[in-house]
Amino acid sequence: MTVRQLPLLQLPGPQATAAQVSPEYVRISMASAVTLRLRSGRFTRDFPFGGLHLLLNYDEGCLSDCGYCGLARTRPGAYADKSFIRVEWPLVRTDDLVERMAQHQATLTRLCISMVTHGHAYRDTCDIIQRIARRVRTPLSILVAPPTLNRERLETFKALGVDMIGIGLDAVTEELFRNIRTNVPAGGLKWEKYWEVVTDSREIFGPWKVNVHTLVGLGETDQDLVELFLALRDRQIYSYLFCFNPEPDSRMAGHPKSPLARWRRVQLVKHLIEAEGYGGDRFSFDADGALARLRADQTEVAAVVDQGAAFMTNGCPGEQGQPGCTRPYGSYRPAEPFRDFPFLPTAGDLGEIRQQMRLEEVLGQEPGLPGER
Repeated sequence: MTVRQLPLLQLPGPQATAAQVSPEYVRISMASAVTLRLRSGRFTRDFPFGGLHLLLNYDEGCLSDCGYCGLARTRPGAYADKSFIRVEWPLVRTDDLVERMAQHQATLTRLCISMVTHGHAYRDTCDIIQRIARRVRTPLSILVAPPTLNRERLETFKALGVDMIGIGLDAVTEELFRNIRTNVPAGGLKWEKYWEVVTDSREIFGPWKVNVHTLVGLGETDQDLVELFLALRDRQIYSYLFCFNPEPDSRMAGHPKSPLARWRRVQLVKHLIEAEGYGGDRFSFDADGALARLRADQTEVAAVVDQGAAFMTNGCPGEQGQPGCTRPYGSYRPAEPFRDFPFLPTAGDLGEIRQQMRLEEVLGQEPGLPGER
């Protein structure tokens, strides 16, 4: 899937002011800009897109320095020129953006404000929430920056009308987190602080109103992922999957992506845990922590694969429970094969998924399970 870029439309508002920073300005994803007719373009495979993404913007940028992130503090280049998940994020005036949201509200399914680690991020996020809430009734999520928050500030988000909270844990073990996000040139993020925000958010916002972003391919094992999926499921917290895709000039630019076979199996396993209630006894791992066996009824698993939902983008739901945030290109470049689908995969897509997953290599059953051969 690619965006065919047509001539750019003039963005509203002044174009060369000295301080185009939040809360007066925000960045929006290219898909959001196209949806709101702020940029021209289209997807080569049409699908309804109503999940808008906003990113806070500061001259200093994000003050964190995560090894895999395009916005990392020590990544070479000016912050304004840095990409986030490898796509352009146009800068727009916040009030003009809210006006466009109000005009297109009937087609919107979910709004998400992504904070960055910055001293003004909490204050400015509250400001932007209030501007949106005065004009737009679409459910609103915040992808939070835990270093900027405490329990009282999370309670304020809820009081202002925020519907869901996301926490970008990304590295799923404490060791990986420390190596990639803490003990880095301009790092210092705290594993304990992230989990404190997860716990407080779950208590404040309630069941299935909190999500933890998990990035597959940073060096974790399948066993690490399954243990996290199970722990979050038992706390009624969503795990949202992203697939690591190296950012040029980042410290992990040369780190390989997860093979498609592994990625597809992780997608399926997470879905089986969250949606089908599978427990830890259904999975076995080899000495390296890789998935070695999935104990399940083969017909049952085939039916789950055929439904296709396991391979869709994980994101916050819309008001009626439908997919609300489908973030195209969150896990792959436009010219690459889909890693996750912003729509239900077609029959042709599912055929490719089955080939990519090579599920027969790990699918087995305990004696006595239906369908055992």
